[in-house]
Amino acid sequence: MKKERIYPDSGVELSPFISRNYDRIMAVASMGHYPKSIVRAIKDMQIEPKDQILDLGCGTGYNTSLMASYLNGTGSIHGLDISDEMALQFQSKFSEKPHITYETQRIDIPFKLDKKFNKIFISFVIHGFPHEIRNTVIENAYKHLEEGGAFYILDFAEFDMNLMPFHHRAIFKAVECKYAFDYIERDWKSILKDKGFTEFTEHFYLKKYMRLLKAVK
Repeated sequence: MKKERIYPDSGVELSPFISRNYDRIMAVASMGHYPKSIVRAIKDMQIEPKDQILDLGCGTGYNTSLMASYLNGTGSIHGLDISDEMALQFQSKFSEKPHITYETQRIDIPFKLDKKFNKIFISFVIHGFPHEIRNTVIENAYKHLEEGGAFYILDFAEFDMNLMPFHHRAIFKAVECKYAFDYIERDWKSILKDKGFTEFTEHFYLKKYMRLLKAVK
């Protein structure tokens, strides 16, 4: 039976086929640029060996693997997602790494974990929600951060789609959901500031269409 989508207009709720092949599809579709940019973004997070990281919408664990390479035995990563197909891939990757854990949990509704983290990461997920739901995701991140902890959003940057080269604009319109068009027009520093975050830092990739935005609690 086909699983009913929570947000029918969203592009982040993936079919089982795409979920099983997500990393390969993204690499091929971007001609290798997407995974290279992810590697750069994870490096720009300046992960310390003892960091305690929460990965919101962790997917297959590709990003988690990159973050885990910076940790030692006392650091940890806890991934949250709702895709059964991606959960299998995540758990297979880290079956022998007890400091990397997974939990089936929706991030678009309020939840409470039994610990706080000094880094929280979300990659190309938040743009796919209606804006009122994005606020819930941000509130979940704030609640689960230690004081002085950092929230990292890796997603589209803010830009005027009408100023994009025609072929870039055509691809963006063809592959992205309507929520992404809204996402790129918003002032995300102001939104995060209203939720209690400060000390913003940005890193840009892919001709400045992709951004790692850091906000501190």
